[in-house]
Amino acid sequence: MRRLIWGLGLYILIGLLPACNPQASSSDAVRVRWVRDPESLNPLIIPNDLANQAIGLLYQNLLTVDNQKQVWVPWLAEKLPAVQHQDSLTLLTYRLRSAARWDNGQPIVAQDVAFTLKVMNSPGLPNEAARTRFSFIQDVRLDSTDARQFTLVCRGRAPEYVHDSGDYPILPEYALDPKRELRTIPLAVLTQPAPVSLSQYPVLADFVRRYNAANLDKNPMNLPGSGPYQLTAWRSGQALTFRRKTNWWADQLSVRQPPLLAVPKQIDFQIIPDNATALLALRRGDIDLYPMVPANEFDRLRTSENGKQALRFYTADSYEMVLAGFNTSRAPLNDRLTRQALNYLFDIQALIKATQNGMAYPSVGLINPQEKALYNDSLPLLTFAPQQAEVLLRQANWARQGAGNWTRPTAGGQIQALELTITYRAGDATFETIALQLRNAAAQIGIPIQLRPTESTLLLSKLRAGDFDIYLRTLSGNPFAYDFSPILHSSSIDISNFTRFGTPASDKLIKAIVREEDPARKAQLLRKFQVMMRTESPIVVLFVYRYRLAADRRLTNLRVSGLRPGYDITTIEPLPES
Repeated sequence: MRRLIWGLGLYILIGLLPACNPQASSSDAVRVRWVRDPESLNPLIIPNDLANQAIGLLYQNLLTVDNQKQVWVPWLAEKLPAVQHQDSLTLLTYRLRSAARWDNGQPIVAQDVAFTLKVMNSPGLPNEAARTRFSFIQDVRLDSTDARQFTLVCRGRAPEYVHDSGDYPILPEYALDPKRELRTIPLAVLTQPAPVSLSQYPVLADFVRRYNAANLDKNPMNLPGSGPYQLTAWRSGQALTFRRKTNWWADQLSVRQPPLLAVPKQIDFQIIPDNATALLALRRGDIDLYPMVPANEFDRLRTSENGKQALRFYTADSYEMVLAGFNTSRAPLNDRLTRQALNYLFDIQALIKATQNGMAYPSVGLINPQEKALYNDSLPLLTFAPQQAEVLLRQANWARQGAGNWTRPTAGGQIQALELTITYRAGDATFETIALQLRNAAAQIGIPIQLRPTESTLLLSKLRAGDFDIYLRTLSGNPFAYDFSPILHSSSIDISNFTRFGTPASDKLIKAIVREEDPARKAQLLRKFQVMMRTESPIVVLFVYRYRLAADRRLTNLRVSGLRPGYDITTIEPLPES
């Protein structure tokens, strides 16, 4: 999350900071450092955590998470859905809040939910990830006597359906389909296994053209949401400004608690890729909140007299982890022993010290060590052991040659060389340090690894296409949902399963975890899953972050938590300047 810019470039960037923030002196604005651009604010795509945070200001889901309490709570819905089981189906009945309205005054009704689900399943739109994640929703039944009530018809049974069924932004039908033409196409038609052709439904084809023409990636104002803020400015690569709506529907509620609070009148996200420049902005008072301060600087600031006087400091054990993934479909990483060998070349303890100054902790896998009932502590933490890596390579039929390199024969009689690349987001100092450490360790035992830093705008397409050997990324989790289908199920290959891993046994286990309703049995399945992932090694978790935030002392009610982004931007209340 750092980009080092030396010499003249640093001073130019510092000089431009005031120009990136024309309203920096406004006392009603909360100014937050972002490390990069969110890339897209299209509610169908949500390419990264920054985009997710911004979209949450513009749109609302049926349900959301109270990050500090770590529980699901209703947002547009009045309450969590009522659950019924009918043969092989799960029926989830929702009712929308009576006060909920769009900006034009129209009530938010069940037809808007049905419309949203149709958009999420329409061919020709960039909805692959949403369609895969919510594929369990087969149909929606509207209540003929209550325009705000509806029932989602879901395939199978799983406790996660209760909250997953409401975890997507609700879109306004009036803005994108004013003639209500999509109402003629049942949702069940779009969710059937056989793909729907746009040529079969001219109405749908016309809608897809209108949606794509709206260019929502960079112009979310073309699709007004029910959230409390409007995007008033987006200077790509510099800043995004959100202004509080003067007449937001939730303002009329007699009792308002998170997530129905929207305290800041303005939120400015300042995009400052370089950490040194961001720290200077924090010291000068040009930003108010700096999430994930570099560990060494965080320690220096909170022990300095100036830091103590001007800032408040917060930490929280998070559910965000740094991991490496292997392209299991590409030789020479298409066998588990080779992947296991590479695991032993990561010096995890040294990396935690070097990149996080000790403010992170290791994990045996994708389950956070904080979840003691689910975490498989019978598995040993990985250690840095190049000699063990060599043992595993020989078991995988690799042989070290006189020149020090490794080769093995293929089934076709050719010779395969063990040469790799590692891909990661350019400018991220943590990833750069990890990649360099792995390259150096691998070189010591004769494995050449080329570094492939990639701009964030290109990285997702490369990962989806499988154009890499090893990748580095962060992954945000939570303590109440354990559906690994998006990242490890074979059905998500080419969408979000970048490792391209998936076996009949792993697919079956992932689905069993999702469907299991008994907590003790689910814990057993999750422990089994951790053993399977250690054996198959499509990914290796390096460490879990401890969040670090520095904030101007006048900011109150940050509601710091271990869930991304580590604070609640809508509840922050800036005290008047004295």
